[in-house]
Amino acid sequence: MNQQIRVLIVDDEESQRAGLAAMVSAWGMLPKTAGDGNEALETLNSFPADVILTDLNMPGLDGFGFLQRLRETGDMPPTIVLTAYGNIETAVKTVHELGAYWFLEKPIQAGTLEVLVRRAGSHAELSQEKRVLERNLVYKGSLGEMVGKSPRMQEIFALLQQAGPSRAGVLITGESGTGKEMVARTLHALSQRRQGPFVAINCAALPESLIESELFGHEKGSFTGATERRAGCFELAQNGTLLLDEIGEMPMATQAKLLRILEDSKVRRLGGRTEFEVDVRVVAATNKVPEEAVQGGHLREDLFYRLNVFHVHLPPLRDRKDDIQAMADALIADLNRKHECRVTEIAPAVMTSLHRHNWPGNVRELRNVLERAVILAGEGTIEVKHLPVFLQNRPAAVAVAGEEPAGVPLAAADDPETVRFQIGTTVEEAEKGLILRTLEHTNNNKTRAADILGISLKTLHNKLKEYGTREVGIGA
Repeated sequence: MNQQIRVLIVDDEESQRAGLAAMVSAWGMLPKTAGDGNEALETLNSFPADVILTDLNMPGLDGFGFLQRLRETGDMPPTIVLTAYGNIETAVKTVHELGAYWFLEKPIQAGTLEVLVRRAGSHAELSQEKRVLERNLVYKGSLGEMVGKSPRMQEIFALLQQAGPSRAGVLITGESGTGKEMVARTLHALSQRRQGPFVAINCAALPESLIESELFGHEKGSFTGATERRAGCFELAQNGTLLLDEIGEMPMATQAKLLRILEDSKVRRLGGRTEFEVDVRVVAATNKVPEEAVQGGHLREDLFYRLNVFHVHLPPLRDRKDDIQAMADALIADLNRKHECRVTEIAPAVMTSLHRHNWPGNVRELRNVLERAVILAGEGTIEVKHLPVFLQNRPAAVAVAGEEPAGVPLAAADDPETVRFQIGTTVEEAEKGLILRTLEHTNNNKTRAADILGISLKTLHNKLKEYGTREVGIGA
């Protein structure tokens, strides 16, 4: 837990309340007491309990009625029912019908109760963070660190919310740089394993001779260079999540061993004689089409079906450019923290350039571009001059007034990167206007202007000589 666990103790016997409160306080938690259900409901208005300990038999509003009222409000913290001998049937009914977290028979064993309270507290924290993630999804178009308001990303967010809390396998596909590891981290954050480790391994980055050692670990002396025992990724990810990135690059023999681990939940280190149990959720990712990898003999079919319970396909950034603005805002906020900068906005011309680019490197490329821009700008506004040259030199759009070229939205009249011509403009006049406007855009940098226009520097000089240097306001 990141904060002190708040525990509400409900019991009509003062000695019981005082004894439980002393134990809870000794465990480093914050106790509050109430004498019956009505007093407990009133206390919850000012004391947002993470966990409730309640007796069942109390005068006034008893434990059963108290839980009924909590359930009706829809805001019921994990509740542990404390019951005397002979009331076991009622306690079980309370757990099953009213959603109590657990029950314990009196007299209470302090060690058992502490374990249950801590588990219940962790469950409460997970539920709260899940609600925060859900609110972000609805109101901000984000889920954890993922951002996107496009319909496709909203579908992905909904799928992740369903798959996250389960133990089922997830296969993530998409081009390089689309954010597959971020999806895996989001699944981990949505799961009950979120307090455990998240471990990622890139199967394509390891030589075949080392991948099994990295995955399963090895014993001392198991091969040349194994000077000591080493834990593998499955051990490191115990009670957490293991991401196997580029699963299609894993050797077939290793895939067979992986399949057995997924089926038996047991691992044997290289050179080891015994197996040990592991409790790890495996998430796999690949930038290949998995069905084609199976047909091509790069991915075992049985392993594919084992991993592909949920399939999350991330679209390339070029297919969801509507998300660029929201993603840029989120990335800049993160980069400001990383580099101690104070960038507040992006100039409209920059956003135009970002939307025109096709982003072959996807989200990773966008982040790299913005990281450079944030560092160069330092504070205030990101301008076109802060972008890499290949984005600064995007060809200006040419629009004919009153017409819209097929597939190209007509730009605003004051768009600094659009050259507009009236119908009836001659080719010579259009060429001259385009050259002069491009020079204006590059601050009279002839070399850059020639690159943008796709002509040689000599040709540009010849054209300017035709127009006359006085007219363009620059030297020869």
